Amino acid sequence: MRTLVQRVRYARVRVDGTVVGEIGPGLLVFVAFAPTDTAEVLRWMAHKLLHLRIFPDATGRMNRSLQEVRGGLLVVSQFTLYGDVRRGFRPSFTDAASPDQARRLYEEFLQLCRQYPVPVACGVFGAMMEVELLNDGPVTIWIEREAGE
Repeated sequence: MRTLVQRVRYARVRVDGTVVGEIGPGLLVFVAFAPTDTAEVLRWMAHKLLHLRIFPDATGRMNRSLQEVRGGLLVVSQFTLYGDVRRGFRPSFTDAASPDQARRLYEEFLQLCRQYPVPVACGVFGAMMEVELLNDGPVTIWIEREAGE
């Protein structure tokens, strides 16, 4: 499982010109799944994201979590995080989960995130989406976890 996490002042996602998910201050998380991802990996990632201390405390130090600042979480599926460009110029996506498996994992991951006391919004799986955001910092972090780690 791979995520690209951005601390944002706001973020929204549109499909066909209509806003389908939106948050104020919080985390925009692009997420992709591998065929080997398990429920344990999903639980680990949800816990990591909701406890990640990347929001400033009173002294300006990154020391507060999403829950502590009462921020929102916008989760957007993005299989292209598994794009492999080591050979050639067109990415290969053979390391990504199949669309059916990824959809199931995405829904499970959203359910896990919604168990935490923060607003959770999302994009539309498999849709062409426009993502608008105002990066805060900027703070952008790559988090990856494989089954068995």
